Amino acid sequence: MKVIDHIRESKGTHISFEILPPLKGKGINALWEHLDPLLEFKPSFINVTYHRSESMFKRKSDGTFDKVEVRKRPGTVGICAAIQNRYKVDAVAHLICGGFSRQETEDALIDLNFLGVDNVLVLRGDAPRNESFFEPEPGGHRYAIELMNQVMNMNNGIYLEEDLKNAVKTNFCIGVAGYPEKHFEAPNMQTDLQYLKAKVDAGAEYITTQMFFDNKKYFDFVTACRNAGINVPIIPGLKPVSTKKQLTVVPRTFHVDIPADLSGEILKCKTDADVEIVGTEWLLQQSKELKAAGVPVLHYYTLGKPNIISNVVKAIL
Repeated sequence: MKVIDHIRESKGTHISFEILPPLKGKGINALWEHLDPLLEFKPSFINVTYHRSESMFKRKSDGTFDKVEVRKRPGTVGICAAIQNRYKVDAVAHLICGGFSRQETEDALIDLNFLGVDNVLVLRGDAPRNESFFEPEPGGHRYAIELMNQVMNMNNGIYLEEDLKNAVKTNFCIGVAGYPEKHFEAPNMQTDLQYLKAKVDAGAEYITTQMFFDNKKYFDFVTACRNAGINVPIIPGLKPVSTKKQLTVVPRTFHVDIPADLSGEILKCKTDADVEIVGTEWLLQQSKELKAAGVPVLHYYTLGKPNIISNVVKAIL
C-alpha cells in the first residue's frame, strides 16, 4: 500500500519509523531486535535509509596507502523486502543521488518493483564526510528533482534504454524531504520552497521533514508551503535528544536549532540517563501537540533509540 493511500484512507494520525541498515558484516537479527518492540504500535510504514560509499585509506606493507571505497551500510533494498515479508508492513526505500549512477539507480528501482516495494523517498544526499561540497557520481544526478524525474519516467514506462518496447510501468509513490529550518545550502527559505514546489509539481505526493525540536517551526513551515501552493501532506520528522554530546553534534550534522529551554534542561543533567528523561518528555510533548493539530503522520527517526520512541508512542496512543 502506498504512503499517500495510508494518509488518504484514515482521518487519524499514523505512526511511522525510520531505521538504518546494519553495518556491513552484521546480521539482520539486531535489526529485528530493534524493530520488534516498535511493531506493537502498528506503524503504517517503515523507512529504510540508503547510504553511499565512503573513501578510506588502507596502509600497504610498504608503508604507502591505497584509496578504497567502502560502503558501510548496504542492504536497503533487501531490508525493505524483509520488513514487508516479516511484518506485513509497508517499507519506504530511500534513494539518494550521491554515490550512485543513473544505471545503478534504475537497477535498484527494478529490484524494488520486483519485490513489491512501491514507496520511495527521493533525496539528494550529503557530501562525503571528507568533502566540503556535494558532487554527483559520474553518470549520476546532481539534484533530487533529477532523481525524482527518473522515478517518474519509470512510472511512465520510460527507462534509460530508449529502445525498450512495451516496457513495464512501475507504480512508485514518491516522497521528498522538506526543511522547516531551510536546507543549509539554500540562500533563503523562499528559494528553498521554490525548489520544493518544483518537486511536488513534478510528481512528489508527500513531504517528510527534517527533524526539528520546536513545533512552531513546523507549523510555520506548513503555512509557508500552503502559501507557496504546496498542498501535499507534510509529515513531521521527530528525533529524541538522548546525550549531552548531541547538543553540538545534532546542530552541526543536521543544521537544526535546539531550543534554549531544551538545551538548558539538558545542561543541568548529570548523566546521559538524566538526559534521556528530559529528551523523552520533550519528544512526548512535541508529539502530543502535533497529534492534537491533526498531522497526518508522526514519523520517528529511531536511530538506535527504540526504547525512547516506544515510551513516547505508548503514551500518545
